[in-house]
Order: sequence, then structure tokens, then C-alpha cells
Amino acid sequence: LDHYILKPWDPPEERLFPILDDLLTDWSATFRPAFEGIRLLAGRWAPRGHEIRDFLTRNGIPYAWLDPEADADGRALAASLVGDGAAPGAAAEQDPAIPVVVFPDGTHLVDPASREIGERVGLSVHAARPFYDLAIIGGGPAGLAAAVYGASEGLKTVLVEREAPGGQAGTTSRIENYLGFPAGLSGGDLARRALTQARRLGAEILSPADVRDLRREDPYRIVVTDEGEISCQTVIVATGVSYRTLDLPDADRLAGAGVYYGAATTEAVLYRDAEVGVVGGGNSAGQAVVYLARFAERVHLVIRGEANSGMSQYLIEQIDALPNVVVHLTSSITAVRGATHLDEVALTEGDVATDMPMAAMFVFIGQQPRTDWLGDAVLRDRPGFVLTGPAVLTDGRPPAGWGSPREPLLLETSMPGVFAAGDVRQRSVKRIASAVGEGSMAVQFVHQYLAGL
Repeated sequence: LDHYILKPWDPPEERLFPILDDLLTDWSATFRPAFEGIRLLAGRWAPRGHEIRDFLTRNGIPYAWLDPEADADGRALAASLVGDGAAPGAAAEQDPAIPVVVFPDGTHLVDPASREIGERVGLSVHAARPFYDLAIIGGGPAGLAAAVYGASEGLKTVLVEREAPGGQAGTTSRIENYLGFPAGLSGGDLARRALTQARRLGAEILSPADVRDLRREDPYRIVVTDEGEISCQTVIVATGVSYRTLDLPDADRLAGAGVYYGAATTEAVLYRDAEVGVVGGGNSAGQAVVYLARFAERVHLVIRGEANSGMSQYLIEQIDALPNVVVHLTSSITAVRGATHLDEVALTEGDVATDMPMAAMFVFIGQQPRTDWLGDAVLRDRPGFVLTGPAVLTDGRPPAGWGSPREPLLLETSMPGVFAAGDVRQRSVKRIASAVGEGSMAVQFVHQYLAGL
């Protein structure tokens, strides 16, 4: 039994049609018809190939991945590109580390940037309007919630996301404590539903588009992207956080070739019957362990602390029940090794160091805010989290240049009309539900700001 509907379902506009729409949308997201879309030609251990697969997957763009070293179809495709006399195709055949994206019309791009792929498949990277009421920077849960509420309340809203809607939460394999979904849902499903909702309500989505700067030109705010400038009255910064990288020799070289930062859902199936590791003690790490355990022969969870206390209880119980998961407390990875890809790590557990075969390592450590692009536009703390509300006051007074007798609103930054929501904000609660709540709250403060202009 996949689903049931209670009768009577009168009126059907409320009790039947929306349920069927939801079921069909879920089905279409996983249905795999005969493939006629994009083909990605890249070696398994090509870091750029991993980045492109991750981009296509998270943006819901159907594609077929062919390995020119291991797949007969991949070798044939590489040979056909050479046969066309295309030097880029020849390079792709000689070096599997250089990805080639082949489009349905037969054209191809060699080692393309995400923006180039996005433009070719119809994603929007250019603003359609000269002016907006609200610009949202970041498409994670906070940004998507702000887009839904802003658009639904009549604000001309644009959301700018540099990678893929869903943010860090979009890579989560399973969320089981989100209100209203008793059976749980994946981060990708949550992002897809929220994105569909935002678009239906009239929000404009620019992705992939990277924001470079933010400046104040009263009464307007100017958002500078890699494609131009967006003029608006208010801004919500919801750029979230990223995982810290391993500070180890060869870690950068092996990134995307066995060492991954998040992205468990993209790569998990490649490590069937292999030995893999997860570094981190938070919910994202726990969700990755549960998901990877479905494929890998053994999963090693490496936690720096003495207890697994940073994880929700439901995840702790699930991990304890998995026979192929080994938890290493007071432990850390002190070395990663491999010629072309990761094949061994050094695990230090207490005072004992052990060399351990490892096909892949998924890293979920630390949280650094994505705020370098802000520069001095708004006040941030030492790690880079954005200060909001009372935190921007000095001795009870607003910062220099504030230009208004009122104090900052609760989620307002040191620049009037610019708000911050979600993980990027100092002392925020690092949970998906709280990010969604802050995103919707920020829109209410936007209304208060606009009413005072």
C-alpha cells in the first residue's frame, strides 16, 4: 500500500486533487523514463566530474554519467567526439579527469562551469526585473521560506542561489524530525517542494548565480552578482554555512576523489560493498551514516568528543541498531593517502594511531558562514557570522551611519533594510525547522521596515 485516501472527499478541490497532485509530483521526481537528456563523460575519480554530478543532481536535471575508462558506452562516446574532429573530445578521451557534458542536440562543453550548464538547460541566471521589493541571497531552507512568504504576501521577490536550491540541507539523505512528515523526507525532496511552491507564488529564482557584493544607495540596496546588479528595497541574507575542510596533507588533492564534504546522496551508490568513513558528530553526519550503511560494507563514524551528544536521539538509536556501523569516539583522522583517489586513512583513537583502508571519507565538521562576499557591508563576529538586532548595538546605540532614530529590528543587520536568517546569523539554532522559521519571520520584519519608509 503506497497511499490511501479517505472518503468522502468532497469537496475534491480540497480533499482529492491536492493529494493526487502531490503524489504525482513525488512520482515524477523519481520516475526514470527512457533517457534522452544530458550525458556526462568523466572518470570516476575526476574531482570536476563529481562537482558537475552534484550540481546536476541537486538541481533536478536528468543526466547519464559515462566513464570513458570503465564503460563501453563511455569509450564509444569519447571516440565519437574524436571522430568529429573536436580537439576537446580528444582531450577528454586522453584524460578522464577532464569532464565533457554532451547535450541532447549533440553539442558539448569541455570542463564547463556550473553557470554554463545552467544556461544551456534553461536555468535562469539573469534578473527579469529592474527592481524588486525583496532580494534573498541564498536558497537554503531559510531563503526558500522567505521566498515563499515574500511572494505570497505581494512582494516582488527574487532569490539568488550560487549552487542549487536546498543549500546544505538539500544534500541531507533523510530528515525524520521535520514537522508534518511522519515518514520523513530527504533534503532534496524538501528543497524541490519549497522551490515549486515559491515559483508558483511568483518568486523569481536565479540559480546558479554568485553574489559578489552588497552596497547601500538610499533608499535602495544594490546586490552585485556575477551577471550584473539587482536593485531592491530590502535584502535577506540567508547564505548559510559550509563544512570546514580537512587540514591535512593531500586532503585538497583528494577532494572529490574519495574525500567529500557532504554530498553523501550523490556518491553513496558508488561505494557499494566498500569501507567508508564519516567524520562529524552532528545530525548531518548521522543522517549520512544511516544512508551510507544501505550500500557500504562497513561505515566508520569518527567523532572527536567523548560521547555522541551532538546528534538527535532518533539518529543515535538508528546508528546503534546498524550492524555494519562502527563508532569511534575521541577520535580523528590524521592522514589521508592515495595516488589517484583515497584508499587509506590514519585514524587516531585516543593515543593509538591505526592505518585503515578506506574507499571514501565524508566530512561534516565545523561550520563556517558564507559571508566573505559581504566585506564591510554589515557587522560580523570573528568567525564571520552576521550580527543582528541587539547584537549590532554598542552601549545601546546603533552603529555609525545607521541614519535612523529607531533601533534595529530583531533580524536586521547593521545596514538598515538588510536582514539575516538561518545558519548565517550569529547564535542561530542550527536546525532546518528553525531556519525555515527565521526565513518567514524575516519577511514580517521586511514589511515593518517598508512601512516605515
